[in-house]
Amino acid sequence: MQDHNAPPLNPLPPIVWILALPMIAMELALNAGASGMVGGPAAIGWRVQALQTLAFAPDYLRQMISLHQYPVDGLWRMISYPLVHTDATQAIFVVVIFLALGKFVGEVFHWWAVLAIFLVATGTGALAYTAVPVTQTALIGGYPPVYGMIGAYTFILWVRLSGSGGNQLRAFQLIGFLLGFQMVFAVATLAWYGSEAGANWTWVADLAGFASGFVLSFVLSPGGWLRVVARIRQRDQL
Repeated sequence: MQDHNAPPLNPLPPIVWILALPMIAMELALNAGASGMVGGPAAIGWRVQALQTLAFAPDYLRQMISLHQYPVDGLWRMISYPLVHTDATQAIFVVVIFLALGKFVGEVFHWWAVLAIFLVATGTGALAYTAVPVTQTALIGGYPPVYGMIGAYTFILWVRLSGSGGNQLRAFQLIGFLLGFQMVFAVATLAWYGSEAGANWTWVADLAGFASGFVLSFVLSPGGWLRVVARIRQRDQL
């Protein structure tokens, strides 16, 4: 029988909404301003202002490290850049993927673990992007934390396949496909624009986000560390 009391959408863990709603609200406000619905003529430049305020600039961090000075504005940008995107299309892709993966991960992990993966993946992505000497273009958008969720998702699949005796490499199919696609695009762009095109290197931030999400899951997943220790002991007994 059809359940008429069932919600129209599958419920999401609250922490997923808490992390997604700022990105959604930001994009709605920027699009409303650009279309003239709110804010008057000045609202047309809201996206540029948001980028100037929230985007992560690798040269800024390099300067901070060189001078041994760490202003709040520079540190804040390491976790604020996922709030603003280049356009609505990018924002929609990020939010949709994050909601889907966040539901999967949030139903297994505690809320604070999802929050930790989101923030650490964001910060690690910024640091990895800065570590590439040729990057100059600002880092924006929520792909690094989304890849952090992909890392946690991969860990969950990896553990389940291990428990069922399946091929654990299957857990890495999603990240393999995504990174393979990005690498092809990066190589093509590199050949066309040259190494100075900083956008070519955003995949480094994404990969760092994935790695941090996967590695953190060993500690943050319910029973994660104990599970790892048990598996090591089991292999030692073989």
